[in-house]
Amino acid sequence: MAAAPPQGQQPSPQQTAAMQQQIAAEAEKRGMTPLQFQQWQRHHIEFEARKAGITYEQYVTKLKQQVFENHQRQQQMAAQQQAAQQSGQPQAQGQGGQQVPINPGAPDPKAIAVAKWLRGQDLKTRTCILNGQRKDMFRVKRALRALQSPAYKTACAKNPLLTPVTDMASASETFKLLPLSLLALRVSKSDPHEGHNHGPPAKQQKRVKGLWTVKIEQQQEVLEDLHYVWLYEGPQWKQKMYAAGALVLIMAVVMFPLWPVTLRIGVWYLSMGALGLIGLFFAMAIFRAILFAVTYFAVPPGLWLYPNLFEDVGFFDSFRPVWGWQEDKKKKKSKKGSGNAAPTGEKATAAAAQAKSTGSSLAAAKSTASDVKNRNLKPRVEEVEED
Repeated sequence: MAAAPPQGQQPSPQQTAAMQQQIAAEAEKRGMTPLQFQQWQRHHIEFEARKAGITYEQYVTKLKQQVFENHQRQQQMAAQQQAAQQSGQPQAQGQGGQQVPINPGAPDPKAIAVAKWLRGQDLKTRTCILNGQRKDMFRVKRALRALQSPAYKTACAKNPLLTPVTDMASASETFKLLPLSLLALRVSKSDPHEGHNHGPPAKQQKRVKGLWTVKIEQQQEVLEDLHYVWLYEGPQWKQKMYAAGALVLIMAVVMFPLWPVTLRIGVWYLSMGALGLIGLFFAMAIFRAILFAVTYFAVPPGLWLYPNLFEDVGFFDSFRPVWGWQEDKKKKKSKKGSGNAAPTGEKATAAAAQAKSTGSSLAAAKSTASDVKNRNLKPRVEEVEED
């Protein structure tokens, strides 16, 4: 509907034409003529005025004022949205689908309470890269499920700052507190070649496994398939403790000359023991290489001391077994494949029986084929003795 002028001001010709067009469209929707629609609308307004306890003229004036205020509010929202887009600030979707610009400032205590609770839940986060930093990314649907879970209801009873959630709409409204307080923002996967001419075309790009490089979206919508990234890191007491411990350790090392004599002697013995272990490890590595080189020509295929020493195994498994013969890569792969495919128990028995029956059927088929091949197919006449 066109904006109604304030009381005492006549509408412009453009506003009058817009109102007449809207009246004709509404009348056509209801199957009426514009005159019939105006009469029906007048009866309806009179009924609402009597219901509100005011006169017809007062009710019409009230409606005009409401329309004018709504129009001014929409213009202000549009101006704020345009200014926010020009400044590059993200916007969150408020009630009624309106875009609310996010202004940096002190976060809402309710939003902090929701963020603390969600950070403690299993949202199946994954690591991404945002502005060169590693951040935790999650999907909106998992957060909405967590907000509708019984655990959140129990937490609401204990913490009055948590917003109660009864359905999906209230869960979405509670989740919107996070982007409004800059605790979590919607992101999308960005193209590292975007804005450059050196990147390959989109059709020739291949997906590379690894971390997503994401960017913050302007429209902070709440849809189940969207991704959000955590900007709220939670309490930083662990990081502070680690930093304090590192500082104390550095100061202790720097002040080593001021240590008591007994402590310095103990540290000297520990350092000598560590150097001895490192030297023993290098000596063992050299000895096993020499042993393999000798046995490779003397007793092929060669003998290894601690064959798993440099393999990707645990610490104790690196020293088991003590020795072993050199194995080809093909044999290792075949052993791994046979070990993975080796059946056990009833499955092994069934597999053996099936293989046996398959082998017998193949042998029978081969014998039949050989008989057919060796059979003489030339026509011949057999003599029959007469009685």
